[in-house]
Amino acid sequence: MKKVLIAGATGAMGQKAVALVNSLPDVELTAVLAPHLTADQREQFHLAPSVQIFQELNQVTPGIADIWVDFTIPAAVYTNVNFAIEHHMAPVVGTTGLNDGQEAELIEESKQYQCGGLIAPNFGMSAVLLMKFAKEAAKYFPDVEIIEMHHADKKDAPSGTALSTAKLIDQVRPNHETNPAEVTTLDQVRGGDYHGIKIHSVRLPGYIAHEQVLFGGAGEALTIRQDSFDRQSFMSGVKVALDKVLDLKELVIGLENIL
Repeated sequence: MKKVLIAGATGAMGQKAVALVNSLPDVELTAVLAPHLTADQREQFHLAPSVQIFQELNQVTPGIADIWVDFTIPAAVYTNVNFAIEHHMAPVVGTTGLNDGQEAELIEESKQYQCGGLIAPNFGMSAVLLMKFAKEAAKYFPDVEIIEMHHADKKDAPSGTALSTAKLIDQVRPNHETNPAEVTTLDQVRGGDYHGIKIHSVRLPGYIAHEQVLFGGAGEALTIRQDSFDRQSFMSGVKVALDKVLDLKELVIGLENIL
């Protein structure tokens, strides 16, 4: 039986993860980490009497879990994952906001502690396929921009999925110079820039998670779009991660690398 701790268990994604773990026959929810959760709220957040509740990271008991599932906030994720690796809890991370340097440090630490794990910018299969298809298309269409649209409460921009898409495109995109004569009359109107790839972030009520990758060519255009209408769609990817993470030897970035 795999023992799981869920950090951010009271959030929208955290609650989906709680429901998933509770439904699996070979996984047990042994603990949660949530800053404002109290024991009298167990029923409200679907926690069994045996589940230990921690409000602060330094309260977490070593050995309480085999797997650390993280759906918290960008400000906490690096410290959380570092703690999980040091205490040999394999991290499954859906929280975005880690930069390249932090990811590299965590990968090296995972090798040092021989602790596998997964950081996934997106657990949705449609998003994973979008990134795969975009990388392939970029070989032939170097003119590309990315638009990502999320709910108004999302704390980071651009989304981890959009940034990962840009990184994958950058791996194969031919050397390419955008219009050097371009003039803008409004600051940041062209969005963020990752090695010449423009990323535009939209934050509006009613949205969940959506992304478009727009390619332009001479006399033609290609648009690849992905839409997540319900957070439940991410749980198929989380289940895959729970199934495979303990077999990993180091921290891996991207769900596509364990499918």
